[in-house]
Amino acid sequence: MASDEGTQAGSQTLSRGIRLLEILATADRNLSIGELAESLGVHRSVAYRLLRTLEAHDLVTRDDAGRMALGAGLAALTSNVARDLQQAALPTLNEIANELAMTCLLAVRLDSGEAVTLVSAMPRQSIAVVSYRPGHRHPTTRGGPGKAILLGMPESAWPADLSDGLRQELIQSRARGYASSHDEVVPSLSSVAVPLVLPGQPAASIAVIHVALPRSESEIANRLKSGAESVARAYGR
Repeated sequence: MASDEGTQAGSQTLSRGIRLLEILATADRNLSIGELAESLGVHRSVAYRLLRTLEAHDLVTRDDAGRMALGAGLAALTSNVARDLQQAALPTLNEIANELAMTCLLAVRLDSGEAVTLVSAMPRQSIAVVSYRPGHRHPTTRGGPGKAILLGMPESAWPADLSDGLRQELIQSRARGYASSHDEVVPSLSSVAVPLVLPGQPAASIAVIHVALPRSESEIANRLKSGAESVARAYGR
C-alpha cells in the first residue's frame, strides 16, 4: 500500500497540473514557462515537467516562441460537461451575439465561489470582437457575469466578506434586474449580465462583453432577460 507521503506527493502533482491549466485559462495571452512557474510558486524545472506531461496529453500546446497555451485535447474532455445546458444555451447566445454585435456568454458558479464561462458565442460581424474562452474564471464578486450569478442567489448565500459598498451595489442591481461592470476582470472591457436560474443546475448568468457598449445597459439587459427565458424553456424540454 502506498505511503501517506507518496499519496500526498501524487495529489500535489495533480493539484499543480490542474492549477497550471487554470492559470492558462484565465490568461489573456500565451505564457512562458518562467511566468507559469512564478504564478504557481515553483521552480522552473518543476513547471517544465508538469507542462511536458500536459503537453503529451494535448492539454497544453506551445507556440513558435515557446510560450504555452491551452491545447485542443481539452475540447474532448469538456465536450460532455453540462452538454444539455450548452445545447440549450448556444442558439440563444449566438442570436444575441449577432444581434448586439458583442460576445455573449453563459457563466456558472463553481463550488469554490468563482464564476466560470461554460460556453460563449462571438458575433459574425463586429468592428472589435472580444474573445472570452470557455474556462475563464473569476470571483463572483467581480465582473458582470459573477455579480449577476449572485443576484440569482438568496442574499443569505452571498459571500460573508462582501464590502458594504458591494452589498449595496448588488441590492440596487437586483432591484433593476441586472448587473454591470467596467474594467473589473479584464482591463477596458464592459459587461452587462442577468441571472439564469435553472432546476438542477448551479447558479448561472448570461452576459455580453465589449470594449464599448453600443446600446444602453437597460436595453441590453432586456435582451438578455428574454434570452435567459429562451434558454430556460429550451433546457426544460
